[in-house]
Amino acid sequence: MRDFVGKRYWLIGGSEGLGLALAKKLSGAGARVILSGRDEARLAEAVEAMPAPAEAVVLDVTSEASIEAALVKVGSFDGVVYLAGTYWPMKAQEWETAKVEAMIDTNLSGLVRLASAILPGMIAANRGHLVVVGSIGGYRGLPGAIGYSASKAGVMALTESLYADLRGTGVEVQLVNPGFIRTRLTDKNRFRMPSIMEPEKAAQHMFEHMCSDNFRMNFPLMFASFFRFSQLLPDGLFYRMLGKG
Repeated sequence: MRDFVGKRYWLIGGSEGLGLALAKKLSGAGARVILSGRDEARLAEAVEAMPAPAEAVVLDVTSEASIEAALVKVGSFDGVVYLAGTYWPMKAQEWETAKVEAMIDTNLSGLVRLASAILPGMIAANRGHLVVVGSIGGYRGLPGAIGYSASKAGVMALTESLYADLRGTGVEVQLVNPGFIRTRLTDKNRFRMPSIMEPEKAAQHMFEHMCSDNFRMNFPLMFASFFRFSQLLPDGLFYRMLGKG
C-alpha cells in the first residue's frame, strides 16, 4: 500500500471529471495535490472542493513555455498524473483537420512535452511516480474515433516504453486505461456507451491501482477485456462485431 501522506502529487487535467475525482481521493489520503488545467476559474473551484489544502497552477500542455513556467511554480513533487485530454467523435467521412490535430496535440504530444520537462530530473534523482491515463479505445482503431484512438494508442505505447526503460529504477511508471466515463467529453457521444462509469467510481479504481505495484490497469474489467484481447482477433471478425459504427 503506497503512503500518500505528505507527498506532493501534480495532476494535469485535474480540474474536472476523472481528474477532479482522483484529486479528492489523493487529497483525502493525505497527499498535497497541485491541480493544473487551462481554465483558471475552474481550477479555483476544484481547489475549494478538496478535503485538504491544495494548489492550482494554470497550464496548457500544448505549449512548452506554459509547461516550463508551471514547473517552476510547482517546484518539487513526488508524483505526476497525466489526465489531460480532448475528444470529438469523428468518422473519416467527417474529417476535420483542426480537431484531429488538437486531439493528437493534447492527448499525445502534450504528454511528450511534459515528459521532456520532468523526466530528466526524475531520472537524475532516481525517484518519482508517473501515472498516465490512456484508454481502452487505444487498443484498436475504432469507428468514429479518428484522432482519438490514434492519440491514445500513442500514449499507451509511449508509457509502455517508459516503463520498459525505467522498471527496476526509483522512477515508477503506471498506465491506466479506462472505458467510458461520464464527463463533458463523453456527453458529445450520440451512441450507447456500454458500462459507462461515474467519475467517482473510476477514480476509486485508479486510486487503488496507484496504491499497487502493478504497471497496467484496464477497467471496467469485462468491457476492457474484450478490447484487450480483440488484438488477437482477425480484423474482419473484429470489425464485423463492431458493425459500421
